[in-house]
Amino acid sequence: MTTIARIESHVLHVSPKTNWWFLSVTDSSGAVGWGEGSLNGWEPMLDTVCQQWRSDWLGLNLDQAQQQVRAAPASPGGLVGNTVVSAFLQAVLGLQAQHAACAPHSLLGPVQRQVVPLYANINRATTDRSPQGFVDTALRARAQGFERFKAAPFDGLTPALCGTAQGQAKIHHGVDCMLALRDALGPQALLMVDCHWRFDEAGALQTLRDLVPVNLHWFECPLAETHAHWPAMRRLRQAAKDQGVLLAAAETQVGLASFQTLFDEALYDVVMPDVKYCGGPQEMFRIAQCAAEHGVAFSPHNPSGPVCTWHSWQVALAAPECAMLELQFDESPMYDSLTQGVDLQPQRGALGVPQPGQHQLGLNLDLLQAHPYQAVPPGIETLL
Repeated sequence: MTTIARIESHVLHVSPKTNWWFLSVTDSSGAVGWGEGSLNGWEPMLDTVCQQWRSDWLGLNLDQAQQQVRAAPASPGGLVGNTVVSAFLQAVLGLQAQHAACAPHSLLGPVQRQVVPLYANINRATTDRSPQGFVDTALRARAQGFERFKAAPFDGLTPALCGTAQGQAKIHHGVDCMLALRDALGPQALLMVDCHWRFDEAGALQTLRDLVPVNLHWFECPLAETHAHWPAMRRLRQAAKDQGVLLAAAETQVGLASFQTLFDEALYDVVMPDVKYCGGPQEMFRIAQCAAEHGVAFSPHNPSGPVCTWHSWQVALAAPECAMLELQFDESPMYDSLTQGVDLQPQRGALGVPQPGQHQLGLNLDLLQAHPYQAVPPGIETLL
């Protein structure tokens, strides 16, 4: 029986803001599966947790690994530990698919759609953070076939700043960026704004009102997703609904039980599980099934590297419903040159079903070694 023989972590330095963290799992047949657990600023801790759990996972057969290794919201390792688990389970599913000579989506369920719509996250490709800078990136994305766009223009804002003159200036700048995008892209483009939990309730409500002319599709992650914010989140959801806007969130939630609570509490219109954090592809598929049962849209969070795109795409093909899949647009040319054996190139802003012979994901090891780890700043989560 095929068992897990080697587990190794790899870090690719992508930009001053970004590292991609990958996990390779080699089984006793010599086959290699790949997972991604990118969590900016926490790469040394990811490596440490991987080292700690490696001895527990070595020697398991692939079915045992899928059955015994599970993400746990209450894990002492927190999001870092669950990220390592999620990457490991991506790699294991990849190995199972290799031995079954099929794409991973075939192990999740029958294909539910021939095309997975994509939206371009234009944030990290936009180094000029002015309204025109966002417009320029969006127009490049449109030239490549995208008609759905997301930006995160509220740089430097925190909940504590929202009521200050400094915070108001940052809010107004972000609103100006979104207005410029709507003017440049026209009424047919789908526009989303990512708030990265930077608001308090009053600031979020004000910003929603200010964004009325943008005709947003969704308003994402306005408040930190804590129990204390649930009443405010319900008020925000109603305010957004009154404007015809969806409220989206839940990218760092872990495990089906956490999402079940969000469904029971009716907090969001769209949930955005991330295959890097939520517990891997099979757990994401279970979350998608539960979302469909509760009438909540499912749209995988995917602002990272190509391994995450591959696994998220597989889930999106088999999920009962899938609104669209995120793609980090044009952050680095290494996105296209890193993968081997699969085709991740969008066609007219979408991904179809992988072609036969295009379902065994590999990575360019020379490229990985040529761009080793460099420290990057962590996300805003540490400031909340």
